[in-house]
Amino acid sequence: MTSRERVLAALSHRQPDRVPLDLGGTRNSTMVAEGYERLRRHFGVNREPKMVERMMRVVEIDEEVLARLQIDTRSVFPGGATRGLAADLGPRRYRDMWGVERVQPEGSYYYDLAGSPLAGDIGVQAILRYPWPDPDDPGFTAGLADRVRWIKERTDAASVLSLPPAFVHISQYLRGFEDWFCDFVVEPTRLEVLFDAILDVTMAIAKRQLQAVGRDVDVVLTSDDLGSQSAFLVGREHYLRYIKPRQQRFFRQIKEFTPAKVVFHSCGAVASIIDDLIEMGVDGLNPVQPQAAGMNPADLKKRYRGRMAFWGGTDSQNIVPRGSAADVERMVERLVEDMGEGGGYVFSNCHNIQPDVPLANVLAMFEHAREYVPSWAR
Repeated sequence: MTSRERVLAALSHRQPDRVPLDLGGTRNSTMVAEGYERLRRHFGVNREPKMVERMMRVVEIDEEVLARLQIDTRSVFPGGATRGLAADLGPRRYRDMWGVERVQPEGSYYYDLAGSPLAGDIGVQAILRYPWPDPDDPGFTAGLADRVRWIKERTDAASVLSLPPAFVHISQYLRGFEDWFCDFVVEPTRLEVLFDAILDVTMAIAKRQLQAVGRDVDVVLTSDDLGSQSAFLVGREHYLRYIKPRQQRFFRQIKEFTPAKVVFHSCGAVASIIDDLIEMGVDGLNPVQPQAAGMNPADLKKRYRGRMAFWGGTDSQNIVPRGSAADVERMVERLVEDMGEGGGYVFSNCHNIQPDVPLANVLAMFEHAREYVPSWAR
């Protein structure tokens, strides 16, 4: 099988020749810059990586590294806005295109939320008058067609287009988390207006990106974190009333403009909405955080075999950063045994590989996942 065939078979619940591997195919399955530095030097790659997400400080993985590890995915990362609110505010501070300010504390790898421009007792008109990003900004589609063409001509990998988050994450950052949660009870009308204002922008951006390359990519991924470690973020009634109908609009548009497989990224305990995601046409769920409530990979596979594919599943909180290479290999074997039979599984780390993960563990993860022959295939 080619890498593309392998990924599409898995996402279609057909048995691939081996479990497909993803590293760097999405903004949630790549590496933080300091950790990647060790990996690229291990393979003798001297090219400086491109930062693809400033907040998390994650990078685009070099083609030579991907080829050496025999990774089956290739990223298609859209660019950002070229005009509007985004600005550098100092050596360790910036404002993103939504007007949200972030700061990198001394000694931290990451940028923390520092300013939510729509926090506090604001009215609906303030939301409607807000200087929203321009969906027609050429930065959102620049280079996409060239990148997809390059993947098709130079590799046999599956191309993965990363669309914007729909509205949940962005609304949390704009409103501030405390106000966001309170609005569900105290001022739901304000929250709905905010959701719809954001969704108008993200859907317009996504439409332009899908019009540019949607017919040519293999996988489309969007994200919105809806789970904590212990529970879903909001009550079921709030999800059904305020979130699911808007998700449905977003997913419906994706399906309208592309035949690609649709993968949804959400960290945390989101088992309670997997049936909803299936109903809305989602093909795969990433990252399958095994320490989160209800997210045991083997249990999910048994329940949703043939209906939902899973992408990720490693113990990135304990074994990956703190275990030995042998521990990592045993973890990989369990995942491949539990998840790989009959397709429906793409192997990647559960979220981005952090700087504290030893190089030996990174190599063990991907090399062993590629080479291990599970008992059901012997």
